[in-house]
Amino acid sequence: MPLKFLKRNFLSPLLELMHDSRAVGVVLIISTIISLLFSNSVWGTAYISFWNMETHAAATLPHTLLHWINDGLMAIFFFQVGMEIKRELINGELSSFKQSVLPVAGAVGGMLVPALIFIAFNKGETTANGWGIPMATDIAFSLGVASLLGKRVPLSLKIFLTALAIIDDLGAIVAIAVFYTDAIHTTYLLSGIGLTAILFLLNYFKLPFGFWNFMAGIAIWFCIYNSGVHATIAGVLFAFTIPMRQLSNLEHALHNYVNFLIIPIFALANTAIVIPDGFTAMLNSNLSLGIMLGLVSGKPIGIFLFTFILVQLKVGKLAKGIEWKHIIGMGLLAGIGFTMSIFIAMLAFKNSFTQDMSKMAVMIASFTAMLLAYAWFKIFTKESSRKETASF
Repeated sequence: MPLKFLKRNFLSPLLELMHDSRAVGVVLIISTIISLLFSNSVWGTAYISFWNMETHAAATLPHTLLHWINDGLMAIFFFQVGMEIKRELINGELSSFKQSVLPVAGAVGGMLVPALIFIAFNKGETTANGWGIPMATDIAFSLGVASLLGKRVPLSLKIFLTALAIIDDLGAIVAIAVFYTDAIHTTYLLSGIGLTAILFLLNYFKLPFGFWNFMAGIAIWFCIYNSGVHATIAGVLFAFTIPMRQLSNLEHALHNYVNFLIIPIFALANTAIVIPDGFTAMLNSNLSLGIMLGLVSGKPIGIFLFTFILVQLKVGKLAKGIEWKHIIGMGLLAGIGFTMSIFIAMLAFKNSFTQDMSKMAVMIASFTAMLLAYAWFKIFTKESSRKETASF
Protein backbone atom coordinates (compact mmCIF):
# COMPACT_ATOMS: atom_id res chain seq x y z
CA MET A 1 0.00 0.00 0.00
CA PRO A 2 2.68 2.59 0.89
CA LEU A 3 4.45 1.88 -2.43
CA LYS A 4 1.22 2.30 -4.39
CA PHE A 5 0.49 5.53 -2.50
CA LEU A 6 3.97 6.92 -3.25
CA LYS A 7 3.74 5.92 -6.90
CA ARG A 8 0.25 7.41 -7.38
CA ASN A 9 0.81 10.64 -5.43
CA PHE A 10 4.50 11.41 -5.97
CA LEU A 11 6.33 9.29 -8.54
CA SER A 12 3.72 9.38 -11.33
CA PRO A 13 3.14 13.18 -11.11
CA LEU A 14 6.93 13.72 -11.02
CA LEU A 15 7.49 11.62 -14.15
CA GLU A 16 4.61 13.41 -15.87
CA LEU A 17 6.16 16.76 -14.98
CA MET A 18 9.57 15.72 -16.34
CA HIS A 19 8.02 14.90 -19.72
CA ASP A 20 6.30 18.29 -19.87
CA SER A 21 8.34 20.72 -22.00
CA ARG A 22 7.17 23.60 -19.80
CA ALA A 23 8.85 22.12 -16.74
CA VAL A 24 12.41 23.00 -17.78
CA GLY A 25 11.73 26.73 -17.70
CA VAL A 26 9.88 26.46 -14.38
CA VAL A 27 12.74 24.50 -12.78
CA LEU A 28 15.28 27.00 -14.12
CA ILE A 29 13.33 29.97 -12.70
CA ILE A 30 12.94 28.26 -9.31
CA SER A 31 16.67 27.39 -9.19
CA THR A 32 17.61 30.99 -9.98
CA ILE A 33 15.27 32.43 -7.33
CA ILE A 34 16.58 30.00 -4.69
CA SER A 35 20.19 30.88 -5.55
CA LEU A 36 19.57 34.65 -5.40
CA LEU A 37 17.68 34.35 -2.10
CA PHE A 38 20.44 32.30 -0.46
CA SER A 39 23.18 34.57 -1.84
CA ASN A 40 21.55 37.66 -0.36
CA SER A 41 20.61 36.11 3.00
CA VAL A 42 22.57 35.60 6.24
CA TRP A 43 23.80 32.32 4.68
CA GLY A 44 25.10 34.13 1.59
CA THR A 45 28.82 33.89 2.38
CA ALA A 46 28.62 30.18 3.17
CA TYR A 47 26.48 29.51 0.08
CA ILE A 48 28.87 31.29 -2.32
CA SER A 49 31.91 29.72 -0.61
CA PHE A 50 30.38 26.27 -1.14
CA TRP A 51 30.41 26.67 -4.94
CA ASN A 52 33.97 28.01 -4.85
CA MET A 53 35.20 25.20 -2.60
CA GLU A 54 38.59 23.76 -3.57
CA THR A 55 38.42 20.14 -4.74
CA HIS A 56 42.20 19.56 -4.44
CA ALA A 57 42.25 17.78 -7.79
CA ALA A 58 45.38 17.43 -9.92
CA ALA A 59 46.73 20.51 -11.71
CA THR A 60 45.42 19.13 -15.00
CA LEU A 61 41.82 19.01 -13.68
CA PRO A 62 39.29 21.67 -12.54
CA HIS A 63 40.19 22.89 -9.04
CA THR A 64 36.88 24.17 -7.62
CA LEU A 65 33.34 22.85 -7.52
CA LEU A 66 32.22 25.73 -9.76
CA HIS A 67 34.88 24.84 -12.33
CA TRP A 68 33.82 21.18 -12.27
CA ILE A 69 30.26 22.31 -13.03
CA ASN A 70 31.21 24.74 -15.81
CA ASP A 71 33.94 22.59 -17.38
CA GLY A 72 32.69 19.09 -16.54
CA LEU A 73 28.91 18.93 -16.16
CA MET A 74 28.38 21.52 -18.89
CA ALA A 75 30.42 19.35 -21.27
CA ILE A 76 27.58 16.82 -20.91
CA PHE A 77 25.08 19.61 -21.66
CA PHE A 78 27.05 20.49 -24.81
CA PHE A 79 27.22 16.78 -25.68
CA GLN A 80 23.41 16.82 -25.73
CA VAL A 81 23.44 20.02 -27.83
CA GLY A 82 25.95 18.45 -30.22
CA MET A 83 23.74 15.39 -30.73
CA GLU A 84 20.75 17.66 -31.48
CA ILE A 85 22.83 19.57 -34.05
CA LYS A 86 24.01 16.34 -35.72
CA ARG A 87 20.46 14.93 -35.87
CA GLU A 88 19.08 18.12 -37.42
CA LEU A 89 21.93 18.38 -39.94
CA ILE A 90 21.54 14.78 -41.13
CA ASN A 91 17.85 13.95 -40.82
CA GLY A 92 16.08 17.04 -39.50
CA GLU A 93 15.06 20.56 -40.42
CA LEU A 94 18.63 21.52 -41.40
CA SER A 95 19.25 18.56 -43.71
CA SER A 96 18.42 20.39 -46.96
CA PHE A 97 18.78 23.91 -48.30
CA LYS A 98 15.03 24.34 -48.75
CA GLN A 99 14.29 23.36 -45.16
CA SER A 100 17.18 25.20 -43.53
CA VAL A 101 17.45 28.49 -45.41
CA LEU A 102 15.00 30.53 -43.30
CA PRO A 103 16.04 29.15 -39.87
CA VAL A 104 19.70 29.70 -40.79
CA ALA A 105 19.00 33.25 -41.99
CA GLY A 106 16.95 34.00 -38.87
CA ALA A 107 19.68 32.61 -36.63
CA VAL A 108 22.39 34.66 -38.38
CA GLY A 109 20.31 37.83 -37.99
CA GLY A 110 19.51 36.89 -34.40
CA MET A 111 23.22 36.62 -33.62
CA LEU A 112 24.58 39.50 -35.72
CA VAL A 113 22.18 42.31 -34.70
CA PRO A 114 22.45 41.69 -30.90
CA ALA A 115 26.25 41.54 -31.19
CA LEU A 116 26.29 44.85 -33.12
CA ILE A 117 24.01 46.49 -30.53
CA PHE A 118 26.34 45.35 -27.75
CA ILE A 119 29.40 46.62 -29.64
CA ALA A 120 27.69 49.98 -30.24
CA PHE A 121 27.39 50.44 -26.45
CA ASN A 122 30.76 48.96 -25.45
CA LYS A 123 33.19 49.75 -28.29
CA GLY A 124 36.55 50.84 -26.90
CA GLU A 125 35.67 49.82 -23.32
CA THR A 126 37.05 46.98 -21.21
CA THR A 127 33.70 45.22 -21.52
CA ALA A 128 33.84 45.02 -25.35
CA ASN A 129 34.74 41.30 -25.16
CA GLY A 130 31.19 40.50 -24.04
CA TRP A 131 29.71 40.84 -27.55
CA GLY A 132 28.93 37.10 -27.61
CA ILE A 133 26.62 37.26 -24.57
CA PRO A 134 23.42 38.54 -26.28
CA MET A 135 23.93 36.23 -29.31
CA ALA A 136 22.69 33.12 -27.51
CA THR A 137 19.25 31.51 -27.13
CA ASP A 138 18.24 29.12 -24.36
CA ILE A 139 16.46 26.49 -26.47
CA ALA A 140 14.85 24.58 -23.57
CA PHE A 141 13.58 27.73 -21.85
CA SER A 142 12.22 29.33 -25.05
CA LEU A 143 10.43 26.15 -26.13
CA GLY A 144 9.04 25.79 -22.62
CA VAL A 145 7.45 29.23 -22.86
CA ALA A 146 6.16 28.38 -26.35
CA SER A 147 4.48 25.28 -24.87
CA LEU A 148 2.74 27.44 -22.26
CA LEU A 149 1.05 29.29 -25.12
CA GLY A 150 -0.49 26.11 -26.54
CA LYS A 151 -2.00 26.39 -30.02
CA ARG A 152 -1.25 30.12 -30.24
CA VAL A 153 2.23 28.98 -31.31
CA PRO A 154 1.72 26.82 -34.43
CA LEU A 155 3.59 23.52 -34.69
CA SER A 156 5.48 24.81 -37.74
CA LEU A 157 6.68 27.81 -35.71
CA LYS A 158 7.93 25.57 -32.89
CA ILE A 159 9.92 23.56 -35.45
CA PHE A 160 11.26 26.82 -36.93
CA LEU A 161 12.26 28.02 -33.44
CA THR A 162 13.95 24.70 -32.65
CA ALA A 163 15.99 24.75 -35.87
CA LEU A 164 16.89 28.43 -35.36
CA ALA A 165 17.95 27.85 -31.73
CA ILE A 166 20.13 24.89 -32.76
CA ILE A 167 21.93 27.09 -35.32
CA ASP A 168 22.22 29.70 -32.55
CA ASP A 169 23.86 27.09 -30.32
CA LEU A 170 26.25 26.17 -33.14
CA GLY A 171 27.16 29.86 -33.50
CA ALA A 172 27.77 30.11 -29.74
CA ILE A 173 29.96 26.99 -29.85
CA VAL A 174 32.06 28.48 -32.68
CA ALA A 175 32.36 31.77 -30.74
CA ILE A 176 33.51 29.91 -27.61
CA ALA A 177 36.05 27.84 -29.54
CA VAL A 178 37.47 30.71 -31.61
CA PHE A 179 37.05 33.93 -29.63
CA TYR A 180 36.84 32.86 -25.97
CA THR A 181 39.90 30.63 -25.90
CA ASP A 182 43.10 31.43 -24.00
CA ALA A 183 46.61 30.31 -24.98
CA ILE A 184 46.62 27.07 -27.00
CA HIS A 185 48.67 24.04 -25.91
CA THR A 186 49.25 22.30 -29.22
CA THR A 187 50.11 18.82 -27.91
CA TYR A 188 46.87 18.48 -25.97
CA LEU A 189 44.81 20.01 -28.79
CA LEU A 190 46.24 17.67 -31.45
CA SER A 191 45.75 14.69 -29.12
CA GLY A 192 42.07 15.61 -28.67
CA ILE A 193 41.59 16.06 -32.42
CA GLY A 194 43.40 12.76 -33.08
CA LEU A 195 41.13 10.84 -30.69
CA THR A 196 38.09 12.43 -32.31
CA ALA A 197 39.35 11.38 -35.76
CA ILE A 198 39.80 7.78 -34.54
CA LEU A 199 36.20 7.71 -33.28
CA PHE A 200 35.00 9.05 -36.66
CA LEU A 201 36.86 6.21 -38.37
CA LEU A 202 35.32 3.62 -36.03
CA ASN A 203 31.91 5.05 -36.89
CA TYR A 204 32.71 5.07 -40.61
CA PHE A 205 33.63 1.38 -40.57
CA LYS A 206 30.51 0.67 -38.45
CA LEU A 207 32.48 -0.95 -35.64
CA PRO A 208 30.56 -1.63 -32.39
CA PHE A 209 29.84 1.44 -30.27
CA GLY A 210 30.20 0.97 -26.51
CA PHE A 211 32.23 1.40 -23.35
CA TRP A 212 35.57 2.25 -24.99
CA ASN A 213 33.97 4.99 -27.07
CA PHE A 214 32.89 6.71 -23.86
CA MET A 215 36.38 6.23 -22.38
CA ALA A 216 37.76 7.93 -25.50
CA GLY A 217 35.17 10.70 -25.01
CA ILE A 218 36.48 11.33 -21.48
CA ALA A 219 40.04 11.37 -22.87
CA ILE A 220 38.96 13.94 -25.50
CA TRP A 221 37.51 16.10 -22.70
CA PHE A 222 40.80 15.85 -20.74
CA CYS A 223 42.85 16.85 -23.78
CA ILE A 224 40.58 19.75 -24.79
CA TYR A 225 40.41 21.00 -21.17
CA ASN A 226 44.21 21.18 -21.01
CA SER A 227 44.59 22.55 -24.55
CA GLY A 228 43.28 26.01 -23.65
CA VAL A 229 40.10 25.58 -25.73
CA HIS A 230 37.08 25.50 -23.43
CA ALA A 231 36.41 21.95 -22.25
CA THR A 232 32.73 22.01 -23.26
CA ILE A 233 33.81 21.90 -26.94
CA ALA A 234 34.85 18.30 -26.23
CA GLY A 235 31.19 17.44 -25.64
CA VAL A 236 30.30 18.68 -29.13
CA LEU A 237 33.23 16.88 -30.78
CA PHE A 238 32.30 13.60 -29.09
CA ALA A 239 28.62 14.05 -30.03
CA PHE A 240 29.54 14.32 -33.72
CA THR A 241 31.23 10.89 -33.52
CA ILE A 242 28.10 9.13 -32.22
CA PRO A 243 26.61 6.76 -34.83
CA MET A 244 23.15 7.80 -36.03
CA ARG A 245 21.78 4.42 -34.93
CA GLN A 246 22.71 5.28 -31.32
CA LEU A 247 21.80 8.97 -31.36
CA SER A 248 18.11 8.77 -30.48
CA ASN A 249 18.66 6.38 -27.56
CA LEU A 250 21.44 8.52 -26.09
CA GLU A 251 19.45 11.73 -26.44
CA HIS A 252 16.50 10.11 -24.70
CA ALA A 253 18.69 8.67 -21.93
CA LEU A 254 20.36 12.02 -21.19
CA HIS A 255 17.30 14.27 -21.57
CA ASN A 256 16.06 14.26 -17.98
CA TYR A 257 19.54 14.30 -16.43
CA VAL A 258 20.53 17.35 -18.48
CA ASN A 259 17.28 19.29 -18.05
CA PHE A 260 16.49 18.45 -14.43
CA LEU A 261 19.93 17.96 -12.88
CA ILE A 262 22.75 19.60 -14.85
CA ILE A 263 20.95 22.80 -15.89
CA PRO A 264 19.46 23.47 -12.40
CA ILE A 265 22.89 22.86 -10.79
CA PHE A 266 24.45 25.24 -13.32
CA ALA A 267 21.81 27.87 -12.46
CA LEU A 268 22.27 27.41 -8.69
CA ALA A 269 26.05 27.77 -8.97
CA ASN A 270 26.26 30.56 -11.53
CA THR A 271 23.51 32.83 -10.20
CA ALA A 272 25.02 32.93 -6.71
CA ILE A 273 25.20 36.72 -6.91
CA VAL A 274 25.16 39.29 -4.10
CA ILE A 275 22.97 42.17 -5.33
CA PRO A 276 24.92 45.34 -4.38
CA ASP A 277 23.63 48.73 -3.28
CA GLY A 278 22.95 50.94 -6.28
CA PHE A 279 22.02 47.92 -8.35
CA THR A 280 19.43 49.84 -10.41
CA ALA A 281 22.07 52.43 -11.35
CA MET A 282 24.32 49.61 -12.59
CA LEU A 283 21.63 48.62 -15.06
CA ASN A 284 22.29 51.92 -16.85
CA SER A 285 25.88 50.89 -17.58
CA ASN A 286 26.90 50.28 -21.18
CA LEU A 287 27.55 46.63 -20.35
CA SER A 288 24.04 46.03 -19.01
CA LEU A 289 22.32 48.07 -21.72
CA GLY A 290 24.25 46.26 -24.46
CA ILE A 291 23.19 42.86 -23.13
CA MET A 292 19.57 43.74 -22.36
CA LEU A 293 18.86 45.64 -25.57
CA GLY A 294 20.75 43.02 -27.56
CA LEU A 295 18.56 40.20 -26.27
CA VAL A 296 15.20 41.96 -25.95
CA SER A 297 15.27 44.08 -29.13
CA GLY A 298 18.23 42.84 -31.18
CA LYS A 299 16.97 39.26 -31.35
CA PRO A 300 13.48 39.99 -32.76
CA ILE A 301 14.81 42.72 -35.09
CA GLY A 302 17.59 40.52 -36.48
CA ILE A 303 15.43 37.43 -36.91
CA PHE A 304 12.55 39.34 -38.52
CA LEU A 305 14.79 41.40 -40.80
CA PHE A 306 16.89 38.56 -42.20
CA THR A 307 13.87 36.27 -42.63
CA PHE A 308 11.87 39.04 -44.32
CA ILE A 309 14.69 39.82 -46.79
CA LEU A 310 14.99 36.18 -47.91
CA VAL A 311 11.23 35.81 -48.31
CA GLN A 312 11.07 39.01 -50.38
CA LEU A 313 13.94 37.73 -52.54
CA LYS A 314 11.95 34.48 -52.95
CA VAL A 315 14.88 32.43 -51.63
CA GLY A 316 12.56 30.89 -49.05
CA LYS A 317 8.96 31.09 -47.92
CA LEU A 318 7.12 30.89 -44.62
CA ALA A 319 5.50 27.57 -43.75
CA LYS A 320 1.71 27.30 -43.78
CA GLY A 321 0.24 28.65 -40.58
CA ILE A 322 3.06 31.14 -39.96
CA GLU A 323 2.48 34.87 -40.38
CA TRP A 324 4.87 37.76 -39.81
CA LYS A 325 3.38 38.41 -36.38
CA HIS A 326 4.47 34.87 -35.45
CA ILE A 327 8.03 35.64 -36.57
CA ILE A 328 8.11 38.72 -34.30
CA GLY A 329 6.84 36.61 -31.39
CA MET A 330 9.44 33.94 -32.13
CA GLY A 331 12.14 36.63 -32.12
CA LEU A 332 11.04 37.65 -28.64
CA LEU A 333 11.18 34.01 -27.49
CA ALA A 334 14.71 33.75 -28.92
CA GLY A 335 15.66 36.69 -26.67
CA ILE A 336 15.56 34.30 -23.71
CA GLY A 337 19.32 33.82 -23.54
CA PHE A 338 19.63 32.56 -19.98
CA THR A 339 21.81 29.40 -19.74
CA MET A 340 24.00 29.93 -22.81
CA SER A 341 24.31 33.72 -22.29
CA ILE A 342 25.35 33.27 -18.64
CA PHE A 343 27.84 30.64 -19.74
CA ILE A 344 29.42 32.98 -22.31
CA ALA A 345 29.52 35.79 -19.70
CA MET A 346 31.64 33.52 -17.50
CA LEU A 347 34.11 33.08 -20.37
CA ALA A 348 34.09 36.69 -21.59
CA PHE A 349 35.16 38.27 -18.30
CA LYS A 350 37.63 37.27 -15.60
CA ASN A 351 36.52 39.91 -13.10
CA SER A 352 33.81 38.51 -10.78
CA PHE A 353 32.03 41.88 -10.46
CA THR A 354 31.75 42.23 -14.25
CA GLN A 355 30.58 38.61 -14.48
CA ASP A 356 27.85 39.27 -11.90
CA MET A 357 26.71 42.44 -13.67
CA SER A 358 26.49 40.51 -16.93
CA LYS A 359 24.54 37.66 -15.32
CA MET A 360 22.02 40.04 -13.76
CA ALA A 361 21.54 41.79 -17.12
CA VAL A 362 21.03 38.39 -18.81
CA MET A 363 18.46 37.31 -16.21
CA ILE A 364 16.50 40.58 -16.42
CA ALA A 365 16.60 40.54 -20.25
CA SER A 366 15.55 36.87 -20.42
CA PHE A 367 12.59 37.35 -18.09
CA THR A 368 11.60 40.54 -19.94
CA ALA A 369 11.76 38.71 -23.29
CA MET A 370 9.70 35.86 -21.83
CA LEU A 371 6.97 38.22 -20.59
CA LEU A 372 6.92 40.22 -23.84
CA ALA A 373 6.71 37.05 -25.95
CA TYR A 374 3.89 35.67 -23.81
CA ALA A 375 1.97 38.96 -24.02
CA TRP A 376 2.60 39.25 -27.79
CA PHE A 377 1.17 35.83 -28.60
CA LYS A 378 -1.76 36.32 -26.23
CA ILE A 379 -2.69 39.70 -27.74
CA PHE A 380 -1.86 39.32 -31.44
CA THR A 381 -2.35 35.65 -32.28
CA LYS A 382 -5.24 33.21 -32.19
CA GLU A 383 -5.26 29.51 -31.39
CA SER A 384 -4.67 27.31 -34.42
CA SER A 385 -7.55 24.91 -35.04
CA ARG A 386 -6.11 22.85 -37.89
CA LYS A 387 -3.45 20.21 -38.25
CA GLU A 388 -0.23 21.37 -39.85
CA THR A 389 2.71 19.96 -41.73
CA ALA A 390 5.80 22.02 -41.29
CA SER A 391 8.27 22.79 -44.05
CA PHE A 392 10.38 25.81 -44.84
